Amino acid sequence: MGRSYFVEEAVGQYLSELATNSQALLTGLLVGQCSQQRDYVVLAIRTPPKEEESKSNTSRRSDLSNIDEEWIAAHANQVSRMLPGGLLVLGVFTVAAPELAKEIQNTLRKLVFSVEKSVARKRLWNISEEDVSDRVALHLCSATKKMLCRTYDVQDPKSTAKPADWKYQHGLATSWLSLECTINANIHIPLPVTLASHDLEKNTRNGLARWAKQIEEAVFLINGQVREEDADLLEGQKRSARGNTPSATQSLDVRVLMQLSRSSNTRSTATVQICSGSINLKGALKCKAYIHNNKPRVKDAVKALKRDIINTLSDRCEMLFEDLLLNETPGKKNSEREYHTLPCRVFAPIVGSSVLLCDYKFGDETAREIQERFLEMLDQAVQPEDLQTAEEMNMVEVTPLKEFQDVVQEKRLTKEVLLLKLHQNIGVVIAVAVAISAAAFSFNYFSD
Repeated sequence: MGRSYFVEEAVGQYLSELATNSQALLTGLLVGQCSQQRDYVVLAIRTPPKEEESKSNTSRRSDLSNIDEEWIAAHANQVSRMLPGGLLVLGVFTVAAPELAKEIQNTLRKLVFSVEKSVARKRLWNISEEDVSDRVALHLCSATKKMLCRTYDVQDPKSTAKPADWKYQHGLATSWLSLECTINANIHIPLPVTLASHDLEKNTRNGLARWAKQIEEAVFLINGQVREEDADLLEGQKRSARGNTPSATQSLDVRVLMQLSRSSNTRSTATVQICSGSINLKGALKCKAYIHNNKPRVKDAVKALKRDIINTLSDRCEMLFEDLLLNETPGKKNSEREYHTLPCRVFAPIVGSSVLLCDYKFGDETAREIQERFLEMLDQAVQPEDLQTAEEMNMVEVTPLKEFQDVVQEKRLTKEVLLLKLHQNIGVVIAVAVAISAAAFSFNYFSD
């Protein structure tokens, strides 16, 4: 038996309008949430045209060879940055003429795997055994308006198409619970002397990966309580008049308690590393996750929030590196300590929904630019008054990378290692001397 996709009615209207108003071959993304029982689709987003397509007015294409797989995958990567915890890119859709119905299936399969690869490329958390690996491929015939829905297992490169049900449901986009928390980050990432300038981003991601592991092992308090993982998330919560659903705007407050690694051999793997600089990430992160109110479990909600915490910091760092690369000053040297501000999170609602999506705003960007990005990336018109800027303070402090000559560097590092060992030995000698003196004093005192 195939999977069932419960779809917000507004998504059906959106797809129908695309099929009616355009004779072109269209592609797009489907956004929602996976669960073991069923999947939910809350948003469909058409692929934005390339700049050259907009200028040349060639969007009325009908040839499958014109589908740009790389462009669609890049769009999926951008969209995934704008999704809070619990929501993900579920798959792809196409609107095509009936004569392409058979040929389009192979194209859809390629797109499903390309999109998943792009989204998962820089993921800092691991897929769990309970994560659903099926992704949807939806084909809508522009002439007959008939739909063909299939799924592919993206964890299996040889996966074949499986049939799936596509069911519209009224009010689906309002049936969500939100979890919110503010987490204070203070992450120190050393930069080894052997680090090349092009490895700076890679080294930062390695440091974030260590921090992500701490988030995975953290304790999450929901409304001030530690809850059993398999417990009903809504246990003890107020229900609506129907008695089976909570308020559509219900939000749960979450606190995060960091703890030391559970690994017993963590300390034994510590090493002394000679560094020429460091990166310090400091600030408060506003995090948000959503989970559908159909029998939600505590562990599913916590997992969604953990991933939002990890994703939002990782995405911001990646965006900062992209911004620095685009605005790099030729001939500039890292001779002084530098301070950079991470982009701030800005939330905005999906039309007709209680779910908020997000974007990231650098200090010099205007609300108009945020609106344009929502329209371009998500095909969603957002009003200025609907933008909710999170009150955050995030700073990146980068100490300079020192430039050494090979010979001088080797001598200096040797000297530093020797001094380190010498200081350690002196400390041992002093400790032994103090212990002997204390023992002698105690012996004389008790003898008297």
